Amino acid sequence: MASFVDVLLIVLILCLVVNLFIDHEHEERRPHQQHRRPPIDSGRREYKQASASQRPQAPQRPSGPPRRSLEGQTERANQVNQANPHYTSLRDRARQAGDEMGRAFESSRAAFVSGEKARAKELSTEGQAHKVEMERLNREASEWIFRENNKTCEPGEIDLHGLFVKEAIEFSDKGIQDAQRRGDPELRLIVGKGNHSLDGQAKIKPAIEELMRKYKLVAALDPDNTGVLIVQLKRGGAVDRARKRGAPVLGADSRDDGCIVV
Repeated sequence: MASFVDVLLIVLILCLVVNLFIDHEHEERRPHQQHRRPPIDSGRREYKQASASQRPQAPQRPSGPPRRSLEGQTERANQVNQANPHYTSLRDRARQAGDEMGRAFESSRAAFVSGEKARAKELSTEGQAHKVEMERLNREASEWIFRENNKTCEPGEIDLHGLFVKEAIEFSDKGIQDAQRRGDPELRLIVGKGNHSLDGQAKIKPAIEELMRKYKLVAALDPDNTGVLIVQLKRGGAVDRARKRGAPVLGADSRDDGCIVV
């Protein structure tokens, strides 16, 4: 009985060995296959990276609020100054004084015609007093508006907004003298475009023309801003260049070509 068991064990062991041998042979004959990921095309990746780095970059806008034009800033500042209660009060009082002056002088003439010479003289004196008051108030108003409007002006330019023609010419006259004393090549007069004046063009042109002839100078409108008049103080400046282009000029040796200043 024992020998039969031993034989059976030996047979089982032999079968196991044979099976292991057969499996090993199959493994040796099977081709070696490895599951690999597709190779990465490093050359293509490097090319894409290089192309991206060499691609022109879009220009970046400077940060911060958009820059406003100087002309726009000046226009807004002028509007604020001309609406200032102090300035408007001075102009209103000056107009009232002017009205009273006119009435006094008219009454004086009527009294003189009627033979009331004493009364005529009295009314004439009253009219003169109103005239002095009107001129004082207008002078104070013009000095105030000129000072306020020119706080932000660059050297070599003066702003004439808010001034009557006579006042503008007086400030321009002084500005020319100061600019000549400094040796400036030109003076820029910011006269505006006449948008708020019905007859400003007719009045300002002959006044500027006379001023240019007084100093034997020439002037022309700024081609980039028709609200600015450039007075040439030395030869070879913007006015000479404008003259060569056929632009109209004002001054001692200019023609009456209908140039409109404002």
